[in-house]
Amino acid sequence: MEIYEMTALEVAEKIRNKEITAMDAVEAVSEAIESRDKTYNCYTHFDKELAFEKAQAAQQLIDSGKAASPLAGVPVAIKDNICTKGDITSCASKILYNFKPPYNATVIQKLETAGVVPCGKVNMDEFAMGSTTETSFYGATKNPWNTQRVPGGSSGGAAAAVAAEESIIALGSDTGGSIRQPCSFCGVTGLKPTYGAVSRYGLIAYASSLDQIGPIGKNVPDVAAMFSVISGKDDKDGTSMNGTPFTLDEIINSKDIKGKKIGIPSDYFGSGIDAEVAKSVMAAAETLKSLGAEVEEFSMPIVEYAIPAYYIIACAEACSNLSRFDGIKYGYKSSEADNLRDVYFKSRSEGFGMEVKKRIMLGNFVLSSGYFDAYYMKALKAKGLIVKAFNEAFEKYDFLLGPVAPTTALKIGEGLSDPLAMYLGDIYTVMINIAGLPSLALPCGFDSSSMPIGMQLIGRPFDEKTILSAGNAYQSVTEWHKQKPNLV
Repeated sequence: MEIYEMTALEVAEKIRNKEITAMDAVEAVSEAIESRDKTYNCYTHFDKELAFEKAQAAQQLIDSGKAASPLAGVPVAIKDNICTKGDITSCASKILYNFKPPYNATVIQKLETAGVVPCGKVNMDEFAMGSTTETSFYGATKNPWNTQRVPGGSSGGAAAAVAAEESIIALGSDTGGSIRQPCSFCGVTGLKPTYGAVSRYGLIAYASSLDQIGPIGKNVPDVAAMFSVISGKDDKDGTSMNGTPFTLDEIINSKDIKGKKIGIPSDYFGSGIDAEVAKSVMAAAETLKSLGAEVEEFSMPIVEYAIPAYYIIACAEACSNLSRFDGIKYGYKSSEADNLRDVYFKSRSEGFGMEVKKRIMLGNFVLSSGYFDAYYMKALKAKGLIVKAFNEAFEKYDFLLGPVAPTTALKIGEGLSDPLAMYLGDIYTVMINIAGLPSLALPCGFDSSSMPIGMQLIGRPFDEKTILSAGNAYQSVTEWHKQKPNLV
């Protein structure tokens, strides 16, 4: 078995046993990228020399006994909106095409301290605005299961890199489903942690009240191991907190979920969901039942307000966050500007893509005088009702089960030609970000076109342990996560 075919924990074990080195692991990933990335376009930047330097530093920590992480020595692909010192971090946007941060994001610092090797930046929708990874300045990423399909977004490059075995594990970010939906489309596993469970310091913001960094891997134990490395309180992020502690052995050894009560929102299975997706998710519910869980459907009618509330809140925060990109401090500056006004106007007009411009305009509109109360304040009230609905559900259930997306991966171009359909594809994921909850996405089947189908397990705040344990129990009796695409 090639190194890039292994799980992250398998690679780490071989490094601990001195069968291979961290440099060998980086070399294997590098060869996979060189041979396949022209087809899939998972990476925006890959500096082989820098990756080897980081691998050598990690190996020194391992050899000296200073790297106790379960993933020490493992290379990890980094979404291109997470700052890595001295390495281009562009958010897949022309406006940051040459930006090299002078500091590391907290998650990167934690990885390096633990002996994990940040290794390349992976493609994404520009500034995380999209659900297909087609809005990238660097071109669309292709789905490894079918290159005529999208990988999902905005962390499509991260999920596709894991599925295409161009990375052993990856870090993405999730604002409204951006980890979970690509995992569903690419047949891999990913965790959107509780808001605040992982520091956002060094994550270039889209919507600050919704954004969250999380891991994408080949199975639940890999994802749990990465989460254990990057989670925890950070003084640089006032919204971060320490969550419920767990050991990796607790997750790996969880094989049943006897006595757990699982709720399925019946509103997730109304009009719009593909029949094959619904069938696979309900079959997964039966599997969880066979492991000892109680499964029950319940009504959650607030679902219909999720999409409008999410896009109003997200775009309002985006227009504020993206105002810092002005052509003055860093990044792209128009060569056609003759005065300060033109620097702002032309640099932003030329530097931002169409999807980003649309969301900035929408954000400014809903925050403008005369429309603030009509739209933004109503969206915040809807947010309160969504949080209340989840709180009531968790009084009765240990966690919730639902689909990740209403369909499998779209054909390339479908989402861009019908933006409303692309936005509605987030209907099952955005509520979790609005409520700040953890959610685990994992494969649960395939459709008649042999495209992966994903489900999500939604947990109480800071109770990642429960959903990771349940996810591992499910994967211990199913084979969906072990299926691999026929790579070009």
